[in-house]
Amino acid sequence: MIILGIDPGLRTTGFGVIEKHGAKLRYIASGTIKTGLEGALPPRLKVILTGVSEIITTYRPTCAAIEKVFVNVNPHSTLLLGQARGAAITALVGADLDVAEYSPTQIKQAVVGTGKAAKPQVQDMVSRLLKLPGLPGTDAADALGVAICHANSQDALALIGSMAPAMQGLRMKRGRLV
Repeated sequence: MIILGIDPGLRTTGFGVIEKHGAKLRYIASGTIKTGLEGALPPRLKVILTGVSEIITTYRPTCAAIEKVFVNVNPHSTLLLGQARGAAITALVGADLDVAEYSPTQIKQAVVGTGKAAKPQVQDMVSRLLKLPGLPGTDAADALGVAICHANSQDALALIGSMAPAMQGLRMKRGRLV
């Protein structure tokens, strides 16, 4: 499975591509799509849409994951981030990829082990988990973290799915099996 992780941003959108084979993760590529600091919104969204589409064409992922929008102190910034995220999702679904969404807390928990990790901690753990020779940039590291989170989530879902037949017929009452 080749996973494309996206860390959306209106100025800089991070991307990370990893391969999952069994329990092993292998780094393929990472980087950023830069839209420029200023300018009208529609052309910047087009840069994100085109950039993500080019990454899909180059690396041929089998699935994708993207970070959910968190609410900033500034509602206007949140709305702009949501539009950048929408442009990225449009490229992903336009390529017929399944898209999973994870909160920043879920991503940090999956990569670092705590949902309150700082960006340098995410960078360090991504580098260690993927055996990189150095630290990726913060946006690329966040995108690789999204991909790692998705890879780990797929394992958990498979485990739950394999347990489902054994749990058939069990009932719960007040949080206990009866």
